[in-house]
Amino acid sequence: MTNPLSNAIDIVGVRKTYGSLQALKGVEFSIPRGEFFGLLGPNGAGKSTLISIIAGLVQADAGHIAVLGHDTVGDFRAARRLLGVVPQELVFDPFFKVRDMLRIQAGYYGSGKEVWPWIDEMLERLDLADKANVSLRALSGGMKRRVLIAQALVHKPPVVILDEPTAGVDVELRRTLWSFMSELHRQGQTVVLTTHYLEEAQEMCSRIAILDHGEVKALESTRSLLKRHPFRFLRLKLANGVTTLPPALQALVASESEGTLELKLETGKHPIAGVFDALRDAGIAIEDVQTRDPDLEDIFVELTK
Repeated sequence: MTNPLSNAIDIVGVRKTYGSLQALKGVEFSIPRGEFFGLLGPNGAGKSTLISIIAGLVQADAGHIAVLGHDTVGDFRAARRLLGVVPQELVFDPFFKVRDMLRIQAGYYGSGKEVWPWIDEMLERLDLADKANVSLRALSGGMKRRVLIAQALVHKPPVVILDEPTAGVDVELRRTLWSFMSELHRQGQTVVLTTHYLEEAQEMCSRIAILDHGEVKALESTRSLLKRHPFRFLRLKLANGVTTLPPALQALVASESEGTLELKLETGKHPIAGVFDALRDAGIAIEDVQTRDPDLEDIFVELTK
């Protein structure tokens, strides 16, 4: 039985090496039950390796992982039954129809006809109802992605991992997925999200871990993560387009595009009034100005360089 006091996922000292590459270097953190958790990192950071170890597809060289108190190696069957994983890749059997594939998938987890109403509900919620009797090979990429989501949820797992679920899909599917997952989360499901769309993580996740080169670079609430760096951005549209800036301002340029500059100003060190004074002294006129606080993408770039 599941320990009612256990976390959704416990990761303790996990290491994994492929040849000379250290994919994971003693990664350690826990995800409480009911959390919408973001696992972020650049390509090659170790996210996919960690997810594969959680899912029991890869074995760690050291450390261990438990899903709701069940070790993913010593108690693999129980751990896997409690977990639903939406993979990055479009993996599917082309010879089955959608509804039949989902019923077969349910059988893999020991579920029978009792989950068939749930399958039909998912088909409706993921806009797959009119594709229920269509062969998977006849579906578009976006529709196949919807089927993968349904497959991961077919046995009603209390813990779900979404590995780049909206990569390459249209806006409609993104909205459908987030509406559906938000509802499941409100009902108590634990959701772990990896994504390169950082605005999704910022909006959906209450806490975030950032991996880089196999190590945890940050692990904290989204709100505190956004507040941890004391800087803001000043976007300037210059009246005569981008020109040569005074040296003191050149060092502050974060980006430049189509006659617009964005300066990164450290709080307390680079006052906005000082920027305006430097531009006026240099004879540079401003056409428009905006300020913004750093978002998750800015923090991500800062931490992972």
